[in-house]
Amino acid sequence: MKTGTEIRDLFLDFFSQKLHQIVKSAPIVVKNDPTLMFTNAGMNQFKDIFLGLKNPESGRVADTQKCLRVSGKHNDLDEVGHDTYHHTMFEMLGNWSFGDYYKKEAIEWAWELLTEVYQLDKDRLYVTVFEGAESDNLPIDQEAKDEWKKWISEDRILLGDKKDNFWEMGKTGPCGPSSEIHIDLRSEEERAKLDGKSLVNQDHPEVVEIWNLVFIQYNRKEDRSLETLPQTHVDTGMGFERLAMALQDKKSTYDTDIFDLTREFLETRTGLVYAEAEEPQRIAMRVVVDHIRAITFTIADGQLPSNTGAGYVIRRILRRASRYAFAYLDIKEPFLNLMVPLLAAQYKGIFEEVYLQMDYIRKIIFQEEQSFLRTLAAGTQLFEQYLKENPSSETVDGAFAFKLYDTYGFPLDLTMLMAREQGKSVDTPSFDVLLKEQKDRSRKATALDAGDWVTVNPSEDLPVFVGYDVLHSETLILSHRTVSTKKKKLFQVVIAETPFYAESGGQVGDKGTLSNGKETLKVIDTQKENELIVHLVDKLPEDPSGEWKAVVNPVFRAKVKSNHTATHLLHAALRNHLGAHVEQRGSLVNDKLLRFDFSHFQKVTDEEMARIEKEVNQKIAAGIDLVEYREMPIDDAKGMGAMALFGEKYGDKVRVIVFDPDYSVELCGGIHVDNTREIRLFKLVSEGSVAAGIRRVEAYTADHAFAYLTEKADKFDRMGALLKNTKDPEKALNDLTNKTKELEKQIQQLSAEKVGRLKDELKNKATALGDIQVIREKVNVGTSDDLKRLSYDLSKVTENTLIVLGAVIKEKPLLSVIMSNDLAEKKAYHAGNMVRELAKEIKGGGGGQPFYATAGGKDVQGLEKAFKKVEELV
Repeated sequence: MKTGTEIRDLFLDFFSQKLHQIVKSAPIVVKNDPTLMFTNAGMNQFKDIFLGLKNPESGRVADTQKCLRVSGKHNDLDEVGHDTYHHTMFEMLGNWSFGDYYKKEAIEWAWELLTEVYQLDKDRLYVTVFEGAESDNLPIDQEAKDEWKKWISEDRILLGDKKDNFWEMGKTGPCGPSSEIHIDLRSEEERAKLDGKSLVNQDHPEVVEIWNLVFIQYNRKEDRSLETLPQTHVDTGMGFERLAMALQDKKSTYDTDIFDLTREFLETRTGLVYAEAEEPQRIAMRVVVDHIRAITFTIADGQLPSNTGAGYVIRRILRRASRYAFAYLDIKEPFLNLMVPLLAAQYKGIFEEVYLQMDYIRKIIFQEEQSFLRTLAAGTQLFEQYLKENPSSETVDGAFAFKLYDTYGFPLDLTMLMAREQGKSVDTPSFDVLLKEQKDRSRKATALDAGDWVTVNPSEDLPVFVGYDVLHSETLILSHRTVSTKKKKLFQVVIAETPFYAESGGQVGDKGTLSNGKETLKVIDTQKENELIVHLVDKLPEDPSGEWKAVVNPVFRAKVKSNHTATHLLHAALRNHLGAHVEQRGSLVNDKLLRFDFSHFQKVTDEEMARIEKEVNQKIAAGIDLVEYREMPIDDAKGMGAMALFGEKYGDKVRVIVFDPDYSVELCGGIHVDNTREIRLFKLVSEGSVAAGIRRVEAYTADHAFAYLTEKADKFDRMGALLKNTKDPEKALNDLTNKTKELEKQIQQLSAEKVGRLKDELKNKATALGDIQVIREKVNVGTSDDLKRLSYDLSKVTENTLIVLGAVIKEKPLLSVIMSNDLAEKKAYHAGNMVRELAKEIKGGGGGQPFYATAGGKDVQGLEKAFKKVEELV
């Protein structure tokens, strides 16, 4: 039986022999493409070639690409684990032709690889071809059908509609018919009963698509019309996991050796045998072994779990794995992080980034697990409280289930499981309505409607960036378009030769002007969409023809490059003082400040901050000249010690920025000062945590640093004047602080004495109400803590007593409800429920535990009404 490694190697070797260049996988996290969050197909890294924005280095390419399908159009997350062949992260084996070979070779080689190299049973294979579409005036893909007839009987060539057999990159762009290859993995007995062709594209778990051959020959325009491309391309993608399932004679991708290590780990951890476990447990095990792979690879490529964007998706995947293990496998402690070394060993030599960052990835996942288990416990407690408050209800409210989902990360199926254990169901229709409303809000907030590019000056040459050397250039407008968002319209322009730096690598885009003597366009920002430099302007040109002058704002550029070079010096200083484990995890460089995120698992001390800042300023004062290498082979750059960031895609030639070869050598495409003296001054202004294992520092340079220090000095002088000690205001402030602490102690002592007297007075004011005693009083106390202390003290010295106290603190009414210990044990009353009702009288809200709860409000006059309402509630 071929192992997963052998299967992958055979694919790459086969296409290498067919004169394909074997390229590395692109990072799983996408940068510089507003239409994509993650790499979800093998073609993503070649998108610019299909769009005509970049020339291919080779006409034939093959690779294995890390893909993630958990957001947008391609979202398999909800299916993962519940069936036996969907995954979040998967490998896509692919081969491409950029204007080289076409349908004949693509089909012939696919058949040769599958049947001769892999030796798959020909009688189990089916293929599909595009049947055509009247809506687009497209005929059947007869060329593909004729090529297939050379290799497979015509009764195994099936016609597919536009949904299954016409591939489109997006709303607009390159597209074309596709031809899928499916395999029937059912037993001989089942195949004899029912022909496999009837199960193709019917979501049968054992009749699955393994390879899709896409023939790109059209361009979809904004008006939905199609135009024929000047060159045709081939784009294929084969699911590595599904191929392994077929070659290893398995009924599930999860049964292949790809998942052996992590599946066996779970079996040891839980004492369960996957093949013998109950289906809910098997689902949970599939979820875990799939998700840990996705989490590990995305963190390795630089995407950390967070509360927004791509980071939120990763956090959601991690929590989904943790939830399933918690609910179905009885794993109540962090465990996902322990699986990282297994993956590091498995993929060493293939995806080396996991092995090289193994310890770092483990720490990130461990801290995320710890945090989520606390959240899970809080959500479970909230669910239990909900049941106590609604004992007679047979249905859990959909709004409450959505609150658990939205606030605590509980999936609906976990809430339904907990409800079933209590003999209840969940109002799922209400939940679905709220979920749809949330998704609609999110979709509307991010909706983009981009028009077609309007060509002004047709050009076969790609736009050229000249901004490393000049701040202005004579140029032509190549094209422009209008992009509409929910709030406004944006105008975009592409020019032939541009000095404007497009936002990339943390550095913001340049600003400036485009003018032709008659009109001036203000360049608000410069962005990179894939490899295309796009200028956002305040309006479209009235007459875009003719020559234009592009001018970068020199003041803005000078401030930005000062901050950018400072980040390089900072990075080196951090590594010198904190250790070689420090690596860049994100940055922002604009005209006001620099922000630098880096891997480090503890706070940077004030002493360390001072030493780092001092070293950077020493390098600035040393007047180090910039040494720049623009087209250096990447192996030579690494040989110089250049820092290559995980999660970045580098070409064969790179740009290297050096400020002293013994100090700072980095791969970087940004703009820098010619000499470090231009930075003038560096000042760190903050340090903190942004994620598990990630610290962030912010700093100012040049004029902003001087302004910051001047303001600090002025404040220091004003403080000295206020303290009447301009020579040593620090000592005066310490003396004042110590005096304040003494006064606070005296106030606390007086408050305690006052509370003690009030306790004795109130104890004697208890009155009978039914079969219990009730104390209802407005009290004069200084703080909410005093009110709490008084309530607790009263509960200890009374019996069978309900205590409701009110107070006005900082002109706001407060209510406190507590019971004597013996009354609380009877559980006849619920303080949380009661205070919520009483809070209505003071126009507020509150809650708490069954024996003690508080509320705040706006209407002081309502306190007396609240006291009267106590009798009604009792």
